[in-house]
Amino acid sequence: MAVSKVAVYFPCPVEQVWHTVTDLAHTGWRSDLTLTKVLDDTHFTEHTKNGYCTHFTVTACEPLRYWAFTMENSNMSGAWEGFFEAVEDGTRLTCTETVTAKRWWMHPFVPGYLKRQQKLYLDDLRKELLK
Repeated sequence: MAVSKVAVYFPCPVEQVWHTVTDLAHTGWRSDLTLTKVLDDTHFTEHTKNGYCTHFTVTACEPLRYWAFTMENSNMSGAWEGFFEAVEDGTRLTCTETVTAKRWWMHPFVPGYLKRQQKLYLDDLRKELLK
């Protein structure tokens, strides 16, 4: 199991950060995705440009404060949680992602992959929020 935790600051209101992160109908700002499908209030799928489909189940939602979900695809299972905090002149988002590879030989690669994916997501989010 690999865990990655990052706290980032965005110079915009918590409402804007929350809305951008949780609005699954508008994920075009994500450079790694081709499609997101909302299945119901707690389930959605993401389809990457590499052809992977990941299934998500929302496990907690406290608007403007906390959002969490589990995720699973053919290569991994895991969880993500985000804490949204209004701070002076902006928002601090603290993301923690936990991933377990389903194949033993993938285990050494998971920590690096996880950090790269988290960085890509947060870079994309920053670009969307500051445009």
